[in-house]
Amino acid sequence: MHKFMIGQFVDLIHLTLRPSARGAYEIRNLLPATDASPDDPRYRIKSASEKYERIAFESELRRSRQPETQLS
Repeated sequence: MHKFMIGQFVDLIHLTLRPSARGAYEIRNLLPATDASPDDPRYRIKSASEKYERIAFESELRRSRQPETQLS
């Protein structure tokens, strides 16, 4: 079961080995969990600061505290 919904804005928890844009990401699509992490569903997310989408596990996301901004 997914915690976030399509269109919702979240923050990506930044890791040293994974450079990523700061700020809110929009949930673009819900993806199933992997066999290796069956309790950690995945999401396709997009930042207005990046040209591409990312895939992130639910454990790497938290609700955004920034105002929601529509992405094109």
